[in-house]
Amino acid sequence: MMKSNFAGGSDHRLAPIMPLLRRTFLGIGIVSAFLNVLLLAGSLYMMLVYDFVIPGRSIPTLIGLLLMVIAAYVFQGLLDALRGQLLIHLASSVDLQLEAKAHDVVVTLARLYPAQDPGQPIRDIDQVRGFLGGPGPVALVDLPWVLFFVGVLFLLHPWLGATVLLGAGVLIALTLLSERATQATMAELVRLNRNRQQAIDTSRRHAEAIHAMGMQGQLQGIWREANGAYRDAQVTMSGKASALVTASRMFRLFLQSGVLTVGALLVLSGEASGGVIFASSILSSRALAPIEATIANWRGFVAARQSWRRLGDIMAFDGERQPVQMLPPPSQSLSAEALTLAPPGSDKPLVWSISFLAYAGEAVAILGPSGSGKSTLLRGLAGSLPPLSGAVRLDGAMMSQWPRQVLGRGIGYLPQSVELLPGTIAQNIARFDPSSTPERIIAAAEQAGVGDMIQALPDGYNTEVGIDGRRLSGGQRQRIALARALYGDPFLILLDEPNANLDSVGEAALIQAIRSVKARGAIVVLVAHRPSVLVAVDNVLTLRDGRALSYGPQPDSILQGTQAK
Repeated sequence: MMKSNFAGGSDHRLAPIMPLLRRTFLGIGIVSAFLNVLLLAGSLYMMLVYDFVIPGRSIPTLIGLLLMVIAAYVFQGLLDALRGQLLIHLASSVDLQLEAKAHDVVVTLARLYPAQDPGQPIRDIDQVRGFLGGPGPVALVDLPWVLFFVGVLFLLHPWLGATVLLGAGVLIALTLLSERATQATMAELVRLNRNRQQAIDTSRRHAEAIHAMGMQGQLQGIWREANGAYRDAQVTMSGKASALVTASRMFRLFLQSGVLTVGALLVLSGEASGGVIFASSILSSRALAPIEATIANWRGFVAARQSWRRLGDIMAFDGERQPVQMLPPPSQSLSAEALTLAPPGSDKPLVWSISFLAYAGEAVAILGPSGSGKSTLLRGLAGSLPPLSGAVRLDGAMMSQWPRQVLGRGIGYLPQSVELLPGTIAQNIARFDPSSTPERIIAAAEQAGVGDMIQALPDGYNTEVGIDGRRLSGGQRQRIALARALYGDPFLILLDEPNANLDSVGEAALIQAIRSVKARGAIVVLVAHRPSVLVAVDNVLTLRDGRALSYGPQPDSILQGTQAK
């Protein structure tokens, strides 16, 4: 299952991004080199003013030095802005490279592994993008320049360099301590946040039932427990990070005073000039600033690193490999060959070794008691559930031989739980196809017998259906979803209890729709508890406990009972 697909190197799917990262960070490194060298300007200016300008009382020299340091500061600002823009562009480019694959993975995870959090890849991309566009990478890029500034301090005097080098070692030790203290907590924080999101999403999805049955208190308790666990972990995490940041800042202040003290002692002993005191103070601040900034951004770095690793694993998950289209659209037959299916995230079959064959222009009804595997079988025929064994074939070819987007245009699917997508009725019927035409949309609606109902609405086909289609009644959603299934004249039409929410008028329209699509050579497979729709069916597949009991023309007793009703 999922673990096997996730095995292997986590950078497999991130490999296309690596050249972009290398080029960008190479450019950032070059910009940072010039920027850090220019940072010496302030220290040199201070030394020259105290050691030459003031003793010589030379105003022209002071003005010349001032103009040079202003120019250096202007270039610093420009280079710093350029570095920031490079990082922002990099963050946006990474998002652009990953967005399409991330969306496909989210859909696949939601379909095949409902226990997983399908939204995590999107949050991971947000985390990586936010880190790349923030101050964290700047601190990491500037870290090697700590040695450069320490080296300059050694040139001023070995004791100054040794003092700052010792301080840098202490700050690095604090950084490593921060790593040990936050890594496990950060992973736990991600897990608790996932539980928290699932709790609130459950309450949102089932709001009507919760309100009707007075379950607010119980669901609120579940939410508060999940949110409380997340809050406590976040407080712990923030406390550790805050303590380490505070400790590093306090030590840096102490170290800065220590550098001034060492510089003063060197001046008193005649081993350094007065300007060295101020220059060493500025240089020590420059040397330690990247370390302190790294500590301050360490939590974001750890979170981004974990997100990057998860993205590497997620992107290595291929789901379904899309073949190059070689075959024409299916038009002749549908067959199931010893098809065995399990629910998402499980390897325990609900449907065992089902086999049947249907030809163009036929309709097949799947009958059986509740829990016999009817809806699971229909999902397998739609390709939504990969088989544990066996195969589904169209025109003798396995469904995997068509690209999913191409095959999807030849399949109309009405699931048991009808949920329309946010948008207009026309967009939902057209499956959000940007190339759809009003004529094709209206044709599908008329074929489903829902055209008059849509036109009776105030905004007609432009009516907004709302989230999950909640602005419409259950019967209206069902009939519009039927029109969506019929849009584009698909060859295979799969209907799961299509008459569950329909009145007599809706059922009559459904029966007529089944007959019309059969007449144009399509195959219809439907699940039905109410037998009235069976008058349009040619063959019946009967299931019990996930196994096929019989397949063939429907018995006269079923047909007579249907007609009697």
